[in-house]
Amino acid sequence: MSKSKCSQELYCKFLERTSSRYSALSLSEVAPEFMALSHDSISRWLREAKVQPKDLWEVAKKEVANRDGILVFDDVVINKSRSQKMELVNWQYSGAEHGVVKGIGVVNALWQTSEEEYTPIDYRIWNPPEDGKTKNNHFRDMLSSAKDRGLEPEMVVADSWYSSLDNLKSVRSHGWDWVMGLRSNRLVNKPHIQLRELDIPDAGLTVHLKGYGWVKVFRFVGKNGRTDYIGTSRLDLTREQVKAYFGRR
Repeated sequence: MSKSKCSQELYCKFLERTSSRYSALSLSEVAPEFMALSHDSISRWLREAKVQPKDLWEVAKKEVANRDGILVFDDVVINKSRSQKMELVNWQYSGAEHGVVKGIGVVNALWQTSEEEYTPIDYRIWNPPEDGKTKNNHFRDMLSSAKDRGLEPEMVVADSWYSSLDNLKSVRSHGWDWVMGLRSNRLVNKPHIQLRELDIPDAGLTVHLKGYGWVKVFRFVGKNGRTDYIGTSRLDLTREQVKAYFGRR
């Protein structure tokens, strides 16, 4: 380990307080002058520190202990389009950029309490060249970790990217319920029909999702005309309850 003046405590405090810029350069600019903390010193510490998801959990677990909440999954792409040679950078779709970009993909798991406070509890770096895992593989890995850590979420919430059949079955295998986006071409009922071909009332419609079982589906149309389908394993939920759960992500 180098003799860098940077430390995990200092770096974490910086992340907690900054609102937009998270780079080593930014930390060096705001660090106290007496530390003489250089960009290179911080970068060297980051390379050698090897912080892992389990380290995040060690900090987060005291924040979520004995607190009811929902488990929210989402991903973010840190745009590195100008990067020529940087580890972990892959071509991938970015919702923020509305297209494919070069960036670092991070799959996040958040615990949201009834007080609407979010606590990051787990993450995975999407890097198929190294581990061969998809974002859905990481989703299921983090589900298992949450179960092993004793968490019992009121609901698992995610967008349609994470509502694959394998993922839904994984949530169910842990004894949990879910509210997730569903793609309009998902097949339901017999004979099979796509969601977009159904007449779904405002109160929702109970359907048999191919390969899974009975779920309740709602159709939402945005002001821009976009149509979203949101499903849940809880057949007793109302439209407003589903909207509220999904809105929390």
